Amino acid sequence: MSTQTPHTAEQTVLAEIAAMLAAILDEYGLDDIVIDADSRFHDDLELESIDLVALAGRLADRYGEAVNLAEFIADLGLEEMIDLTVGQLVDYVTEALAQAGAS
Repeated sequence: MSTQTPHTAEQTVLAEIAAMLAAILDEYGLDDIVIDADSRFHDDLELESIDLVALAGRLADRYGEAVNLAEFIADLGLEEMIDLTVGQLVDYVTEALAQAGAS
């Protein structure tokens, strides 16, 4: 039985996603960018669609089928996608994992 509180689970997911993003950005030599819950994928991290594909793969490897980045993004409008933050992704992942654990 897990003893993580929801707050701790969110912090853990944030740290894991930040590490995934740092690894992707490091390929461009951008290893000095600060990644936090307020970081925006488009404006702050300047991720391209290929980077989102790489992130989707890393998320699937880490969290399994419960977390589907393509499905999550498909539900967003254009403005929402442009303004998407790391924190919003963390919330989605945390909720998806909780639902997977509850089923």
